[in-house]
Amino acid sequence: MNGEVTQAAVPVRLFSKLLPATRKGARQARTLTERQLDAWGAPSCAALHVVAELAANAVLHGHVPGRNFRLALHLDPAGTLRVEVTDARGDRVPRIQDPEPGGWAESGRGLLIIGGYADRWGVVEEPAGCKTVWAEVAPDRADP
Repeated sequence: MNGEVTQAAVPVRLFSKLLPATRKGARQARTLTERQLDAWGAPSCAALHVVAELAANAVLHGHVPGRNFRLALHLDPAGTLRVEVTDARGDRVPRIQDPEPGGWAESGRGLLIIGGYADRWGVVEEPAGCKTVWAEVAPDRADP
C-alpha cells in the first residue's frame, strides 16, 4: 500500500424542467425545487425564495405567448446551489429599480429579494432572443 487516499468524485447534481409561463408554472417551479432539494438532502428556504422570485419574474416580465420557461438547478459537491431560469424575453434584462418614494409600490422588489437570499446573481444572454437569470445560494446561507 502506498499511503495514497483516493476519494470518489461526488457528481454535480442537475435538475431541469420546462414549465408553462403562467402563475401555475411559477408555483410548480417552487414545488419542484422543494421536492428536488429534499431528495438531494439539501433543503433550503433561501433557495425556495430565490426560485419563487425568478419564476415569477419569468412569468411576469419574460412571457411570450406560446413559449415556456426553463428551471434548472445545479447542486455542486460543496453544496452551493445554482438556480437558473431561462425565459423568452432576452430584450428585457432585469435591473434593480430605485424604490418608489414612500415605499408603497406593489412590485419592483423581486431582485432585491433575490439579492438578499442569494450570494451572487446575474444574467446571461441566450440564443434565439432568450435570457437566463441565475442566482447562487451557499449551503450555509442563513435566511435574512
